Amino acid sequence: MAPILGNLSASGLAFVYLVAGILFIQGLRDMTHPRTAPRGNRISAGGMALAVVTTVLVTDILSPIVLLAGILVGAAVGGWLAISVETTEMPQLVGLFNGFGGGASALVAGAELVDAFGTGAVQTSVTATAALAGIVGSVTFWGSAVAAGKLHGVIDDSSVRYTGEQVVKALFLAIAVLSGLYLVVRPGLFGAVPLAGWVPSYWVLVAAASVLGVLLVIPIGGADMPVVIALLNSYSGLAAATTGFALDNSVLIIAGTLVGASGLILTLIMCESMNRSLTNVFLGGVGETADDDGETPDIYEGNITTTSSEEVEMLLDVADRVVIVPGYGMAVAQAQHAVAELAELLDENDVEVEFGIHPVAGRMPGHMNALLAEADVPYEKLRDLEEINPTFSQTDVAIVIGANDVVNPSANTADSGPIAGMPVLNVGEARTVIVNKRSLSPGFSGVPNPLFAEDNTNMLFGDAKESMQELVNVYKERH
Repeated sequence: MAPILGNLSASGLAFVYLVAGILFIQGLRDMTHPRTAPRGNRISAGGMALAVVTTVLVTDILSPIVLLAGILVGAAVGGWLAISVETTEMPQLVGLFNGFGGGASALVAGAELVDAFGTGAVQTSVTATAALAGIVGSVTFWGSAVAAGKLHGVIDDSSVRYTGEQVVKALFLAIAVLSGLYLVVRPGLFGAVPLAGWVPSYWVLVAAASVLGVLLVIPIGGADMPVVIALLNSYSGLAAATTGFALDNSVLIIAGTLVGASGLILTLIMCESMNRSLTNVFLGGVGETADDDGETPDIYEGNITTTSSEEVEMLLDVADRVVIVPGYGMAVAQAQHAVAELAELLDENDVEVEFGIHPVAGRMPGHMNALLAEADVPYEKLRDLEEINPTFSQTDVAIVIGANDVVNPSANTADSGPIAGMPVLNVGEARTVIVNKRSLSPGFSGVPNPLFAEDNTNMLFGDAKESMQELVNVYKERH
């Protein structure tokens, strides 16, 4: 079946792709601010819809009916996931989407090679870009699968280290790169085999890169997942862009470059926020394992002060300034709506309320911002680490909800360990600190938090949603 818009000129197609690219750029710009992010998502989705529909109608790839069926199935699965997945599971879904993008790029690049070998029109530009797309795409797919598994608890989220791990990674990288070079230098060596267009060296490359993707993420513990998610996002964009060069498709190059560049910038921000080296991230050696010599002192024994919702309400009743610090515990308990209601009640009683947001709080970049935006917390009340830290000394009550590593003061004093040197929220400088957690268990880093044993800290044990809702109810009764 001939393409419906098969007579569209090359300049006309280029113009449509240019419009789609402009929509991508505008959408990305809007997504830099929570207030305009929904519009940015819609604009970007519109640009992608325009590019996909035009490509389907213009290009003689498959029957438009078959392609339409594929689009409908994909849209149905994507829509179902977007609706059914809980907000707390969004990080692993983002990880999977990164992986799907990388995997698709590797498969499409392979398909382009098969087609090129079948027609005999094998160009170095195609084999080189396809090899790069195959390596990056395969690393992205399997690395993202491991990251999503760690986030979801299917795979142990601890750091898995072993002797000689960097040598093993270098070996598989070498196999992938040498297979790619072989594909570029001797592309026609396997052209005479019965399966026309089958390129064994490419699939060797994909297999080696797949193992490398697993090896790069397995050593990384759960505390460093925000950095990994950001980097894998960048990888998926790079894979898409290189596939675009293999296909000579400008819109894919534009979209992939935008994703790759923005993902890399975000990775740099995450690295700075966690005091991590970008080199270690690339090599899959993010962070360090916690020391475990079996002689860790019990810093909590006899030093923990517990409190209740009634006592916390009394503190809030005389407070002029309150800072709320959300963490992954708030996300797990889905407590953001109760927290937002508490902030609104305090604001109505002339209490200054702000939220201290650590860049890596949660399990993906911007996790806390997304949850609070969902609960309609005004963006003006959200403050990043650099803004909020100087104000804690003038804060009457700091309420920490489900956060641990991002408020651990030992990060400022420890010489080594998974959080050593990581910038943290200095909540301990507030006059009173309320920490709402289920227990005294450490965060993903596995490092005990001396904040819990400080004289000005009171522990409010319990589920975040139940605890915050009870606090809201008590506050309402007394006001």
